[in-house]
Amino acid sequence: MSSIDWATALPVVFLALMGVAMLAYVVLDGYDLGVGLLLHRATPDQRDTMIASIGPFWDANETWLVLGVGILLIAFPKAHGLVLTALYLPVALMLVGLVLRGVAFDFRVKAQDQWKPLWNFAFWAGSGLAALSQGWMLGRYITGFSQADLALVFAGAIALLLPAAYVLLGACWLVMKTEGELQALAVRWAKWAWPPLVLGMGLVSLATPVVSETVRNRWFSMPEFIALLPIPLATMAALVVARAVLNSKLVQAHLCWVPFVAVVSVFLFGAVGLAYSLFPYVVIDRLTVWEAASATSSLAVIAVGCSFTVPAIVGYTIFSYRVFSGKVRELQYA
Repeated sequence: MSSIDWATALPVVFLALMGVAMLAYVVLDGYDLGVGLLLHRATPDQRDTMIASIGPFWDANETWLVLGVGILLIAFPKAHGLVLTALYLPVALMLVGLVLRGVAFDFRVKAQDQWKPLWNFAFWAGSGLAALSQGWMLGRYITGFSQADLALVFAGAIALLLPAAYVLLGACWLVMKTEGELQALAVRWAKWAWPPLVLGMGLVSLATPVVSETVRNRWFSMPEFIALLPIPLATMAALVVARAVLNSKLVQAHLCWVPFVAVVSVFLFGAVGLAYSLFPYVVIDRLTVWEAASATSSLAVIAVGCSFTVPAIVGYTIFSYRVFSGKVRELQYA
């Protein structure tokens, strides 16, 4: 048996790890961004419950973003320079939004009643700014940072679609974590978010092969088209399941978890499709994974560090979600 070609394998391993980290961030921080976007539609007491539902998790969820960007920096420095140069402004705006959320999260609890609406607004605005920035960055990334008018319009569409997806994910999180009047309200929010998301996904799916020749060739060549058909079909099925359960009375009983899992599945299928569309590029049509990677010896050292840090992050994430599983309780600070 021939030995492993680490110069070929290690960059792919790190690309996969970076992709998993980014997917984990989008899902885990996505639902609490969605909760933040819904905050202004609730009563003061309901807002406290909504914040309590994400309180044990939201800060740790952002660890996955740090991991993903860290891998991009140390494992693919050439791509890091190219990506951050092209996305300098939206990255800065995203960080402003995330910082604003962090400050508002703590200050709204300690603030006097007359100042609490200000911090609620700050949390909502920070969530919206972060979500819009992430959507714009995703759209620009898919088009390879093209400056064509159509590519910029496409990025703008993704900038609107991703917050809509976060709203649906956040509403489904609240359906799973809350009870009573707020849970019923979350069901209505999820039903409200479902149609524009489905319409937006359909339009973006049609537009993607138009703005990217690479994606078009990957998806619409035979027999690849037949082999890839299960991905959009599974995505549609997950959306239908989410809607069907939301329309059922059982959504406020023992099936309250199903819409959230179904929407998470939509993100998962989307990530699989995106990974297929982009590989072997780190920056589509500009840098392959091997062209962008650090030296093999450097990647080997980084792999040793990741063998400790990644299991620790995964273990803590699983532990925290197990400890704080079940319905949300009143948010309390020592």
